[in-house]
Amino acid sequence: MRPTARFLTVCVALVLIASAARAQERFDRTDAMVPMRDGTKLFTTIHAPRGELGKLPIILLRTPYGIDGRTERLLGNYFKELAEDGYVFVLQDIRGRYRSEGKFVMLRPARDPKDPKAVDEASDTHDTIEYLLKHVKNNNGRVGMLGISYPGWLTAVAALDPHPALKAVSPQASPSDMFLGDDFHHNGAFRLSYGFEYVALMETDKTNYDFKFDKHDTYEWYLKLGALSNVNKKHFKNKLPTWNDFVAHPNYDAFWKKLSLEPQIDKVTVPTLNVGGWYDQEDFRGPLRIYELLEKHDTKNQNFLVVGPWNHGGWAAGKGNKLGKVSFDLNTGEYFRKDVQAPFFARYLKDAGANQKVPEARVFQTGANTWESYDRWPPKDAAARKLYFHAKGKLSFDAPTGDDASDEYVSDPANPVPYRPRPVRPTYPGPEWPEWMVQDQRFTQNRPDVLTYETEPLTEDVIVAGSMKVKLFGSTTGTDCDWIVRLIDVYPEDYKKQPDMGGYQLLIAGEPARARFRKSLEKPEAVKPGAVEEYTVDLVWGHHRFRKGHKIMVQVSSTWFPVIDRNPQKFVPNIFEATDADFQKATQHVHHGAKHPSHITLDVLKAK
Repeated sequence: MRPTARFLTVCVALVLIASAARAQERFDRTDAMVPMRDGTKLFTTIHAPRGELGKLPIILLRTPYGIDGRTERLLGNYFKELAEDGYVFVLQDIRGRYRSEGKFVMLRPARDPKDPKAVDEASDTHDTIEYLLKHVKNNNGRVGMLGISYPGWLTAVAALDPHPALKAVSPQASPSDMFLGDDFHHNGAFRLSYGFEYVALMETDKTNYDFKFDKHDTYEWYLKLGALSNVNKKHFKNKLPTWNDFVAHPNYDAFWKKLSLEPQIDKVTVPTLNVGGWYDQEDFRGPLRIYELLEKHDTKNQNFLVVGPWNHGGWAAGKGNKLGKVSFDLNTGEYFRKDVQAPFFARYLKDAGANQKVPEARVFQTGANTWESYDRWPPKDAAARKLYFHAKGKLSFDAPTGDDASDEYVSDPANPVPYRPRPVRPTYPGPEWPEWMVQDQRFTQNRPDVLTYETEPLTEDVIVAGSMKVKLFGSTTGTDCDWIVRLIDVYPEDYKKQPDMGGYQLLIAGEPARARFRKSLEKPEAVKPGAVEEYTVDLVWGHHRFRKGHKIMVQVSSTWFPVIDRNPQKFVPNIFEATDADFQKATQHVHHGAKHPSHITLDVLKAK
């Protein structure tokens, strides 16, 4: 009899639990309330290996998500290879979360260095390390720090102003700027479903809280919600600080700039392993941007990058050999934990392999399913190539020569394009959220409000390695709008490797551009109806091989709901204060021709 998927899932879970339990048996746990400089005490657990192992380094992970009950899973998965090498592991609840004292502040800004009593996450990390060096027996005086997502951001913050004993850090899937391209906004466009649900999760209670939707399909729920001004009226009642900050700061003002890590990254203070995933549905831009900024100051070759075929934190557990229906042919998660993460910390905390040459960038090439190593990223021999939009939905490396032409569609905020197939279940703990970026994109192709441009079947491989930027010449009958651009790999209909994926449309990247911010993120401007404007849609970085016989597709729309909030398509000073009456239909034109050559520029490597 063939076992059911549920049975197999239960079996795998039992194996992981048993493995975690065995790992936990090798450690002695000590609980502590660690005092900070202002008297606030943070709940901390210290896990020291049993037996006489000599002086050991400390690995620290700080989190807002609660440390009780997590140790066993960490030691059996994320920390497994590190545990086999021998470390003392320390976990800590940050201020105001779970069992720690104090007030929680979402992305607490940097303290005033002139105020000795001021605190931030860097000072809390400093005070924690100072305590550990004095109270953890047989430590070797070196500390490493790592974490994914918010814990990754905490790691990056600690490295800006490190304790002298902090000798290696790995910020993984860390945001760098919450207005430019991470959790809450992309290029100023608000990430509605994520922002709403994450704020409810973090600020409704001291522990994680899942918002209670009364509809199975949150696409329908958010559409019924209407304008963003209804959120406080109907649900949050002005009680959740971060939502109130969204409302008060709709533009890239001093508030957002103060929260950004980017202006603060002006030196490499400790060896840094930056980690990201090509299919990270939450924080893709952040780790790449942190690496890029650090690289400008890396005089000692201490700044490293790893990007794999992972969703948000997909490298932390399991084999990492597939995501959804997409197979990667290799156990990428196991490779990272064993061959990248463990040696990195051993090198800088134990002097193991100190003389071995380590690639600066280890980057998974999707489409080819291979790990590639580079001495810099993007590779220096990648060259820009342009794919131009043409009439009748054609996409070609040949530049347009004819008169200006355009394609049009009507964007209706009352019927927005969904960002994944419905029903759109909640972000947390919805099962589709971790894999929506690899779901088949054919569900939108024939909508009348989605424009599709695609190449003929490729006659040779096209290898993208680096930047992917769209220059779109657009006009609208409204006074504001969004342009959503998606880059897609279209599989051949006869796909022998996996026949059930014939014709599959794999999303490589997708990003919005909000028209009001076309000239300035700080000072939005209305669009003149009918005027052709140039818009840049930055798809960030990619490393994908479009195979011979596949097609490259670009899709353009003006909604991507509810992951991106609906633009009223009428300019209002603050979209968070728009009313339901402000939303209107608009006719959009995407222009192509010699005068207005809409195109995507790709950094491309020669195929070998």
